[in-house]
Amino acid sequence: MRKMRLFTIADFKEEEEWLEEMHRSGWKLIGMTPPCFFYFARCRPEEVVYQLDFRNRRDGYGSAYLQMFRDCGWEYVDSCMSFHYFRKPAALMEEEEEIFSDNVSRADLLGRIWKWRMMPVFFVFFGCLLPQIWQGVLGNVSRDMIFYLSCGILFLYLWIIFHVGMKFFRMKRLLRQDLH
Repeated sequence: MRKMRLFTIADFKEEEEWLEEMHRSGWKLIGMTPPCFFYFARCRPEEVVYQLDFRNRRDGYGSAYLQMFRDCGWEYVDSCMSFHYFRKPAALMEEEEEIFSDNVSRADLLGRIWKWRMMPVFFVFFGCLLPQIWQGVLGNVSRDMIFYLSCGILFLYLWIIFHVGMKFFRMKRLLRQDLH
């Protein structure tokens, strides 16, 4: 079965919860296709914990990375756009076991996501999109389809930056509160 569901990079916790709910309903994740297609296979409904890790190729991942998770009982499912999907039956979980077991590693995860996903958005926004719109506003260029398309993309980027930025800000604040 294929399902379409859009999650932003800041929605990885919601994505994990949705995958767990799908598994409880008898559908286990078998793969993804960017940006928002999830593939499921019929399975026995059970409580399974899904966890995502963000690891860019430059951060290093490979057989040793995957073996580390297997050694801890996690099953590797698939990777999509540097997010790696793991699952483990809830019955095998030891207390509050998570891939990121402390706030330092959680903050490191947020930092990696911000660096590899949001910094390129800022580059495109400030380096390409704003100058294009500024030229259309100040110049004698007629307001053609390109101008209006650029304005539409501008508002999309602003929404992404605001939505993701607010979620990251809340997550970082919660991590700081837990440290004190």
